Amino acid sequence: MTTTPTRVALVTGAGRGIGAAIATRLHGLGHRLALLDRDGDAVTELAGSLDPDTGGTALPLLVDVDDTDAVAAALDEVSGRWQAPEILVNNAARTAPGSVWDIDLDEWDAVMATNLRSVLALTRLCAPAMRSAGWGRVVNLASLAGQQGGTLAGPHYSAAKAGVLVLTKVFARELAPHGVTVNAVAPAAVETPAVTELGASAVAEAVRNIPVGRMGSPSEVAGLVAYLVSEDGGYVTGATFDINGGTHMR
Repeated sequence: MTTTPTRVALVTGAGRGIGAAIATRLHGLGHRLALLDRDGDAVTELAGSLDPDTGGTALPLLVDVDDTDAVAAALDEVSGRWQAPEILVNNAARTAPGSVWDIDLDEWDAVMATNLRSVLALTRLCAPAMRSAGWGRVVNLASLAGQQGGTLAGPHYSAAKAGVLVLTKVFARELAPHGVTVNAVAPAAVETPAVTELGASAVAEAVRNIPVGRMGSPSEVAGLVAYLVSEDGGYVTGATFDINGGTHMR
């Protein structure tokens, strides 16, 4: 196994669920973590748990990824404190269940902004420094919904996550010659607050369709992300990794 050097990693939507698990795993590997979330209390609490001795290895950032100017300012703060992020995990997401016939167009735009536009914005802000350094890792959290068009989290969520899969390939091709990999991870139902909030009946129905008979855990997703951002992941780019308990086999 290749030795893991200390890197600066930025995780969006880091306050809870999969984002918090990813941040925790990467911090445990020795990376410095910038924790970005619109829930300031959540990321402040997480930063305190990761770095209780305030050693300067976990930085909470109260930012909504929909606000590109605020995101840019946060990146300046990270660069000033440490250096430009070498690892970017685009995890922030918004779900809104509903029929494709009834979705309000403003809600459509809001879901697209959080789930897709933010991936474009964050990657364009972070990638130039990675390209100049000759090393970088970008991991985009997609979804089984973006592969199969599920409605559990809303058709606009599915459409945005499908866009993430294509955008991953576009950036991967652009950045591959510069030592920067870009990959997507597509979970199915994972035990997170966002999934639980969809309701017990919806969750039970989702589990019935999973061959392994259970939902995934955030730590399992975090383990996959940890590999993709590692030194050993340098020959993998433009790929989508399924982590769905066998729900979607190919």
